[in-house]
Amino acid sequence: MSLPSRDQSQNLLKKYMENEALLRHSRMVAAAMEAYAKALGQDVELWYATGLLHDLDWEKYPDEHPMKAVADFFADYPAEMKQAILAHAPGRTGAKAESLLDKYLFACDELSGLMNAVSLMRPNGFADMESKSVKKKIKDKSFAANVSREDIALGFELIGKTPDEHIEFLIKVFAQF
Repeated sequence: MSLPSRDQSQNLLKKYMENEALLRHSRMVAAAMEAYAKALGQDVELWYATGLLHDLDWEKYPDEHPMKAVADFFADYPAEMKQAILAHAPGRTGAKAESLLDKYLFACDELSGLMNAVSLMRPNGFADMESKSVKKKIKDKSFAANVSREDIALGFELIGKTPDEHIEFLIKVFAQF
């Protein structure tokens, strides 16, 4: 089992994704995972690749996501990467988030989507964004209605962080977007 290089991962994205919003989401989750890996002393490349590729099959194979990617595209990739990708969609796969990698991917996925939506409404994007504005939008079920508030809440639990801690960490990471 070998980990894909960043170039290999980027090439896979280009091959299977065209939607700019989905590409941005994948890059944001990769940046979040990389930052958390550094903070937690984990394998930065593994966490980055897992974040970048977690939704690889979503655009072309939405009904088979994420099983299609794990079975067909990631056969030679590390088991922990495949497990985390399966565990980020437990309703589809039955896989539970158990490892740190699993838990942080789950915690970063939905929240980053909601935070991106918040940033698009702001003239300065992520610059000067505050955790309270994100928390307000989490409570507003009509805002980014396709984002699971239950998954966001479970993500906070899984990683043992308060909403403020997790959101503030991600705001700093996403300042580059």
